[in-house]
Amino acid sequence: MNEQNPAIPSIDAAPLPAYKDRSTGLVIFGILTLLLGCLAGLLVPLMLFGQMMAAKAPNAPPVNHAAMLPGIAVYGLLAVALVWLGIGSIKKRRWARALLLIFSWSWLIMGIVMTVVMPLFMSKVFTNLPPNAKTGQPAMPPGAITGMVIFMTLFFLVFFVLVPAVWVFFYQSRHVKATCEARDPVTRWTDACPLPVLAFCLWTWLAVPMMLVMSLTGLAVMPCFGVFVSGLPGALFCLIVAAIWSVAGWWLYRLDARGWWLILVAMVLFMVSALLTYAHHDISELYQLQGLPQAQIDQMQKMGLFTSNRLGWLTALCSLPFLGYLLFIKKYLRKW
Repeated sequence: MNEQNPAIPSIDAAPLPAYKDRSTGLVIFGILTLLLGCLAGLLVPLMLFGQMMAAKAPNAPPVNHAAMLPGIAVYGLLAVALVWLGIGSIKKRRWARALLLIFSWSWLIMGIVMTVVMPLFMSKVFTNLPPNAKTGQPAMPPGAITGMVIFMTLFFLVFFVLVPAVWVFFYQSRHVKATCEARDPVTRWTDACPLPVLAFCLWTWLAVPMMLVMSLTGLAVMPCFGVFVSGLPGALFCLIVAAIWSVAGWWLYRLDARGWWLILVAMVLFMVSALLTYAHHDISELYQLQGLPQAQIDQMQKMGLFTSNRLGWLTALCSLPFLGYLLFIKKYLRKW
């Protein structure tokens, strides 16, 4: 018997088109999603263990425990979300199918970008690794660098492209959608707006806890129209950003065009702010304000990947796809 909450109005009981029941597939993918959540949760103690081992190394710089909190928060939230979504898929909930489809597409798109960018990044990192004079270990030879880059590329191709593509293929199926609608025939909060809009709302809301964590850890160093703001001003800046994203995401979820305009203006201002700041200040200033050890800053500077000019333009380029997507979802909104 289908579950139905009498407190929530039922969706119009129009006859569903013919479909193949995918209940078994929903259970299997739900279990796999739940296992992914457990794996994400294991990364938290692994991060802590890695930091403990690194701190015991000879001449190791002091560990910046605050710098670990954003990573712990990301993996912790991801673990909870995936376990929750896995259970929802097992129970064949329509909200779980919608959110897993959004998650899978986000995972796939980020995976494609990482598969293209990471080989270039890792090649630069390995090439700039200095020889260890104390142990007599020479710099990594070109053949070893090539092998490591190929291995990393294959790893990202499998786990960040092929695996999420399978999730997308399954949860995007009309048979999966119809199965969830038949087994969960009540209106859910994910039905309140089109999935493309809901996806942008979730991306916006995900930035809120990260801004809150940064404001509490001393890592709140933000570019602000030519200067870096840190300390209490930086923490207040992060809280303001969190408030903006919260309100804008809620308006957008309600298909209110005010949320769209608020996000558009904020993104343009943040992009201009980053360009102006990195045009006059070196990225090492940001690292120093965040309390990173000077030896670590020097090592990152040697790689030449995040020079101020490059970082400013990289910020602008990364904003363009989000602006393009924002323009795409405008057609779903009510006129303001």
